[in-house]
Amino acid sequence: MKLKKKTKVVLILFLIIIIAVAGYFIYTKYLSGSPTKIKKVDSIPGYGYNLKSSHPEEYKKMFSELKEILSEEKVNKEAYAKKISQMFIYDFFSLDYKVAKTDVGGVEFVSPYVEKNFLEAAENEYYKYVESNIYGKRNQNLPRVTKPSVENIEQTTFKYTITKNKKDVEQTDTKAYKVRLKWSYTKSDFDDYQSDGILILVNNNKKLEVVELQEINEKA
Repeated sequence: MKLKKKTKVVLILFLIIIIAVAGYFIYTKYLSGSPTKIKKVDSIPGYGYNLKSSHPEEYKKMFSELKEILSEEKVNKEAYAKKISQMFIYDFFSLDYKVAKTDVGGVEFVSPYVEKNFLEAAENEYYKYVESNIYGKRNQNLPRVTKPSVENIEQTTFKYTITKNKKDVEQTDTKAYKVRLKWSYTKSDFDDYQSDGILILVNNNKKLEVVELQEINEKA
């Protein structure tokens, strides 16, 4: 059955109206206004740690504490390991102040040798459903961590693999740190989210770097 010319015109006009309304809705909800600008507000020279304007007050306080630890002539490595472990957990598992799923928290504490795999896993799993908030109009319920607590810290020998010049190289750090942490979330909606874990930190010259995040089981 063929549509009459007049019917076709009406249908086309109807579709144009629908597209225009949908476009206006998308524009007003997601695209109008000025993009959110995130600035670097502080840094720790020699370590590459940066504080962003989007970081909450609790994280800013931890950053200030880390800066004080690293300003000492002789850095207390255990205190350093504890603090960046807390900061990593807070920044990675808190999603409510992230701009998009690619805005992965804690990455500056991760070893560059595992960073690529870390980012891919984060964006495809935990950060997968984080909606864009470039224009500050996101209305999505997302988790925020309360300050993580260090339950235990110990030095350990840790073997891991890095890639140098496209070749896998086995590494052993006899002074790595194994840090066990617990945390909670500001909203009960996220009580079933991961709330404990073990971080492995290895030495890279004067820096400590996260190479592994382990879930805790009965034997951990």
